[in-house]
Amino acid sequence: MLVELADRFGDAAAAKVLNGEVLTADGGVVTAATVLQPNSFVYLYRDLPDEVAVPFDIPILHRDENILVVDKPHFLATMPRGRHVAQTALVRLRRDLELPDLAPAHRLDRLTAGVLLFTVRREVRGAYQTMFAKGLARKTYLAQAPVDPDLVFPMTLRSRIVKRRGSLQAVEEPGEPNAETRIVHRGDGDYLLTPRTGRTHQLRVHMASVGLPITGDPWYPEVIDVAADDFSAPLKLLAQRLEFDDPLTGVARFFTSTRGF
Repeated sequence: MLVELADRFGDAAAAKVLNGEVLTADGGVVTAATVLQPNSFVYLYRDLPDEVAVPFDIPILHRDENILVVDKPHFLATMPRGRHVAQTALVRLRRDLELPDLAPAHRLDRLTAGVLLFTVRREVRGAYQTMFAKGLARKTYLAQAPVDPDLVFPMTLRSRIVKRRGSLQAVEEPGEPNAETRIVHRGDGDYLLTPRTGRTHQLRVHMASVGLPITGDPWYPEVIDVAADDFSAPLKLLAQRLEFDDPLTGVARFFTSTRGF
């Protein structure tokens, strides 16, 4: 048992057996002498690596009994994934506001700042998540990028965007379009982006695809290695405004970020 765990997961996993930290499916402790039947399960919880603290606050734009709307900073993931766990908007807000049932109704990329909506109660979670899943919320983003005088604006981009598991980048592929973005150039490299769909990294992919990669983007068009504790060059992409008809009351609501570049 020890040899197999060490071969597959490293010496740290084998050490967990010696420390009594590996369990069988029925809760029994696995020891060096344990004989397991074929196809049986054991549970080993890996230690999380130390996370770099994201040194930015999460301003609250609105809070009521059903929803919490915040102005997410750059570099803070929406929810736990991969190496980002404690340093995520969800975990920090649950802890700081003592809201154990808090859940994101949608997501923003870790590198994107701006308006982000959470549900406060389990009973209303489905209504708001469905609203976003059906594309009923209207989102407006601000971005900074290079200027190309040969491009004509406004423009609408439609393409098929796919992000495969294990890959940092999403890519455009031939096939039926599943992503649509309207781009307006407001002058001096400032752009207004309106996504009609919500594919992963959609705005970043579409801007890079026309030769206008968003300023500060470490992944598009090429991946650039950036230290985990380097917060000096945030992605110039802001979820600036969120509008929707409330799925519970039908009342028109809108929230605007107070951030700038």
